[in-house]
Order: sequence, then C-alpha cells, then structure tokens
Amino acid sequence: MDNNNLLIITASNGENLKLATRFKEASQKLNHSSEILDLTNYNLPIYNPRKENKNTIPDQIESLSKQMKSRSHWLICAPEYNGSIPPILTNTIAWLSINNEDFRDLFNGRPIAMATFSGGGGMELLLSLRIQLTHLGAQVVGRQLMSNYNKPAKDESIEDLLARLMQMQPLKC
Repeated sequence: MDNNNLLIITASNGENLKLATRFKEASQKLNHSSEILDLTNYNLPIYNPRKENKNTIPDQIESLSKQMKSRSHWLICAPEYNGSIPPILTNTIAWLSINNEDFRDLFNGRPIAMATFSGGGGMELLLSLRIQLTHLGAQVVGRQLMSNYNKPAKDESIEDLLARLMQMQPLKC
C-alpha cells in the first residue's frame, strides 16, 4: 500500500460531497492519489445485533472494506445529524467493525482527518466522531475543518488539513 494515497469518505450527497470534491482537487494539486467514497451510493440494511451475524454481512461490506484498506489515509466529510454522527456513517462503521475478528482492524493505526459542512454548526459531530475513531484505534488529526453557509471552507484550510494528514504515517498495530 502506497502511503501517499487518500480515501475521501462522504456521508451525504449534498454540501459534504461538494466539500469532498474540493479536498480531492486539492490533494491532486499536492500530488496525492485520491478517490471519493460516497456512502449514499450504498443501501446497507440497518445493523441489528439480534438479527445480524457473520453469515448475514451484506456483500457490499466486503467491497467497502477492501476499498478502504487499499488507501493509507482517510478524510471523512460528514454533516452533523441531531448533534452527532449521521446514521449512514454510524451504520457503515458498525457493519465494518464486525467484518473481522478484531473490530478495530480496519481503523487501528490509520491516519484520519475530519471535515464538516453543517447547518447545525458541526462541533458536536466532530467531537463525537473523534471519540469514536480514537476508540477504534485511529490516529485522528488534531486539526479539523468546520464550515457552513456563513463560514465556507477556505482553500488554505483545506490544503493545511491535507498536509497535516498526509505527513502522518500509518502505524503497524
């Protein structure tokens, strides 16, 4: 795996997808290979521990997991939903965490940055997501990007967040 490649994960097909596209364009200017993973293109069932087990993991989870494993660094662009993480992202993480023996396997040691375009401010999302990603063993970049209609993301902030993320090395855990 090349340590100079980026997966930009978006948990909405609106403003956060636009923000993800800006990150992709900026990463290419900085000579990083990048691609966008739009979670709204997947129709995963709701994870329910009473009904789901290893035999009923949706086929899409294996392809998502392979795509995510193939990229050394991730950047998550997500809106704030009800003061927390959007359901589509939480559900995806729940499915991914049961896809391996170790629920942290996909996240452990991986450099991850966070950004949001959110009508509700976004701080509660960023705090909640930081807690979850840290629990999963990720190296979460200290700086984050919070934007909205009144405070659009600046190109310099996007480039700085990318620079901080891409200088981090994945840990071998």
